[in-house]
Amino acid sequence: MIADKKLRILIVLTYYRPHTSGLTIYAERLAKAFAKRGHEVTVLTSQFLPNLAREEVVDGVRIIRAPVLFRISKGVIMPTFGWMASKLVLDHDVVQLHLPQFDAAGIALRGRLLKKPTVITYHCDLNLPRGYFNYFVNRAVDFMNHMAAKFTHSIVTYTQDYAEHSPYIRQYLNKLTVISPPVELPEATADEIKTFADSNNPENVRPVIGMAARFATEKGVEILLAALPKVLEKFPQALVQFAGPYENIMGEEHYFKRLEPQIKQFQQQGHWQFLGELNPLEMRKFYANIDVVVLPSLNATEAFGLVQIEAMINGSPSIASNLPGVRQPVKRHQMGEIFPIGDAEGLANALVRVLTNPDQYIKPIGPILEEYLPDSVAIKYEHLFEQISKELIVE
Repeated sequence: MIADKKLRILIVLTYYRPHTSGLTIYAERLAKAFAKRGHEVTVLTSQFLPNLAREEVVDGVRIIRAPVLFRISKGVIMPTFGWMASKLVLDHDVVQLHLPQFDAAGIALRGRLLKKPTVITYHCDLNLPRGYFNYFVNRAVDFMNHMAAKFTHSIVTYTQDYAEHSPYIRQYLNKLTVISPPVELPEATADEIKTFADSNNPENVRPVIGMAARFATEKGVEILLAALPKVLEKFPQALVQFAGPYENIMGEEHYFKRLEPQIKQFQQQGHWQFLGELNPLEMRKFYANIDVVVLPSLNATEAFGLVQIEAMINGSPSIASNLPGVRQPVKRHQMGEIFPIGDAEGLANALVRVLTNPDQYIKPIGPILEEYLPDSVAIKYEHLFEQISKELIVE
């Protein structure tokens, strides 16, 4: 029985830590959970920064990085990646692929041919900005993703809601398994939380509206900017704290420049603050010091919004756009509001409702915490690997 033994698990994705995104955070948490459960875990990824080690062990996880020859948009070209993948698939018991990923099809085929249980974790649909070049990139990645889906044994996604609305996943519902994403943050003392507040909001301005994300087109920062004047009419001291990288984001430089003048105006008025990229402990303190978190995401490149669960388990409600998948944390746990996609007035009204009556949106966090523990998620993956292994034996 596969669940009764320690596995050699190969995890493959284009970007891994220290790159920051929901996908990389998910992959890191799951990899560490597998390692803590005694499995031998290897991550194959790109050396997307030249100063990153080609191979290292972090938190019990072996990380192997393929050299990058050059980039195409957010993609990377790695001539030795296929050779490295062939050897690693052969040496491991199971394979987990994180999509979107251009190289996934070839690895899924290797897993199929070698009869290694192979699972795709599908994070989101790819939706690059308009343009001839991006059109062809989208088409190429879509084609490779479909090849990967045909070769893989199972596809995991966060919610049935997202799967049924995704043009990609809904074609493969017969292979679908729904597993909630892993969420955890370190504990912080009351003194640490207060020190963070004193440093970043010394005058204790309220309410604080949190947004935790990369500054990227799909995140809908302009929707929050457009909503803010109406919120300020009701709460003249309101402050937005943006936690996450915001300058020189690959492929997002033009987006930041377009919104920068408006943001600077709110900064000068004391209503907007960039906190930069925070480590996990700092994120824990961030959530403890905000009144609400917002996800004004605009398209299917956002499939869930892990930050919603991070906020909820720290007692902060969420306001999310009505995107498939993204709306599920609020629907499941009743800690927040949902507003129409791209509707700044709808976001403003939801913010006013939540900030006016915060007690109505606070729920017991114990059940939420248990569902998303990385260990709980790792166990569900182990069961899936076992199920696939049994099916391969029958074949």
